[in-house]
Amino acid sequence: MGQESPGFWGGFGFGQSIKRWKRALRSPATVSTADLRRMAGDIQTLRDELDQMAAAAGAELQGRGGSGDGIARPEQCDWAIRPAPWTIRMRPHGIVGLGSPTELNGGVTLYHDATRAQMSLRQDPTPPNCGTAPFGLVLEVYELDGSFVSLVQDLPAASLEGLTKGHFIAVQITAERDHPIDVYARLNIQHGPNVEQMVREIEFKGDLGRAEFDLAYSKVNEKRLEKAWLDLIIEGPTMTRIALWDMSILRAPRADI
Repeated sequence: MGQESPGFWGGFGFGQSIKRWKRALRSPATVSTADLRRMAGDIQTLRDELDQMAAAAGAELQGRGGSGDGIARPEQCDWAIRPAPWTIRMRPHGIVGLGSPTELNGGVTLYHDATRAQMSLRQDPTPPNCGTAPFGLVLEVYELDGSFVSLVQDLPAASLEGLTKGHFIAVQITAERDHPIDVYARLNIQHGPNVEQMVREIEFKGDLGRAEFDLAYSKVNEKRLEKAWLDLIIEGPTMTRIALWDMSILRAPRADI
């Protein structure tokens, strides 16, 4: 008889731990408090790591996917992504007293420049008619002695494959705001030892906002592309609520002038 396959979890070394935890929890009263506390910590750590891996895998699949994700793509769009907080359930779904930095799902990190910050961030299901993302991020700021809050999205390697100065990169958001507030996007592309930075204000038509970066006007070295990230910057958000119901980043060949 052939040897039993270790299965998916066994192949990653998780199988024995999961079996041990299951056996222990069949009779939890026999487990010491110290062991139970240690086991709960190990399970939570594994869960957090799996959430991060799921977010990374989901982001990569989105970058390779077609148009079935509801992202509004221009003609000849050759890459698009909706970042993980808008597609994958966060744990916990709400955070109070946000520090800087605060890591979210899938390579998204929140930053601010405040020393005193009273604000919260939560992930809510997207209401009808507010975009096609499964989830949205709701930021409520009560007091902030700084000047900005930003969400930084690391772009996957697929965003740089075949990227040339003949492309443009765009960010699209659906945002519900208590009152008009300035929102900017900054594209960062590292090429060799240099980082090209391009800043654009998000232009809104109602709740729909968009900013576009034409790489023809950049100094990017196409042969030395290493990594890219995008900052979504909310300026002076004290005593306000902003619900980001959708966010997508895409690229396409620029039209010849």
